[in-house]
Amino acid sequence: MKITFPILTLCKGGAQRMLAELTNGLAERGHEVVILMPSSGEVEYPITAKVVRTPLFTIREQDYPESDVIISNFYTTIEAAQAASDNGKGRHIRLSLCYEPAFLPDNHITFPTYHVTDEMVVLSNWQKQLIQTLHGIEGRIVPVGISSEFRNLHLRKEQPLQISAIFRIPEGGYSWHRGQDYLAESLHKVKQAIPDVQINMISPPSEYQASLELQKLKREYQFQLFTPANDEELNVCYNEAHIFVSSSIYDTASLPGLEAMKCGAALATVYSGGNMDYCKPGQNCLLSYRYENRLSQDILQLAQDPELRRRLAAAGEEEAGKWTWDRSVDAFERMLEGI
Repeated sequence: MKITFPILTLCKGGAQRMLAELTNGLAERGHEVVILMPSSGEVEYPITAKVVRTPLFTIREQDYPESDVIISNFYTTIEAAQAASDNGKGRHIRLSLCYEPAFLPDNHITFPTYHVTDEMVVLSNWQKQLIQTLHGIEGRIVPVGISSEFRNLHLRKEQPLQISAIFRIPEGGYSWHRGQDYLAESLHKVKQAIPDVQINMISPPSEYQASLELQKLKREYQFQLFTPANDEELNVCYNEAHIFVSSSIYDTASLPGLEAMKCGAALATVYSGGNMDYCKPGQNCLLSYRYENRLSQDILQLAQDPELRRRLAAAGEEEAGKWTWDRSVDAFERMLEGI
């Protein structure tokens, strides 16, 4: 099957990770996959599919090759993808990696883009219900996965107890949903209660270097900084953490918590919608709603109760083992066959 993916960038991030894994997986299974990308687009993941650069900083209808299907994703790719489809260049399917109207400004622009095609792929049950409620479109679920690079290396030492969280660049407004101020305050409360604990701040190296806000957080709270350059280094960060913390209040699917679970860390998280497909509160994680302001209490409970921490970590690792990228590609192929 000939499949075209218009992709603006493949920089580090959960949405870009899924695009990279899907395009690679489909290409490896014999599909003719083309990634159509602007000349300025970054590629920070290994890619096996064919990358075709457009001559400009945008993707236009005339840039599309003839395909069986066109898989758009971000709202700015929708108009040209539909125009190409209307001109016979492939059936248009939208892969909604995030629901933009609830995430970005200008929802008077992003909301109507969900009426362009009724062929919709979503990442979680929560996202499926959201789009069906607001637009009447029933999406097909293709779940996220975890790289085989992430696994339990059994590196954890008894002391010091390590608590880790990922911080992304706040400048630009794309990290508001992560609740990083709340996260930093919660971790600080834990540090005050247990002075010997080690708090780890994990950030992509380029983002930390570019962000005065991240540097300020690191100084203010005296976090231990880790800037993993690749999955191998990030895997070690996950493996050294006894507890991993996620404070995001909005995710169609949340990869870091799932990856940390796969590496054997106990998860303390805030409800973000999409994480409920793998989070079972009290069974494989501790979960709170943002309005409860309970994140620091959950972290402290895990820190002070080693038996609970080990039990939840073991159950989380077992659950995370089900979430493979092979399963994601299988679901994507079934979706294409169904359509």
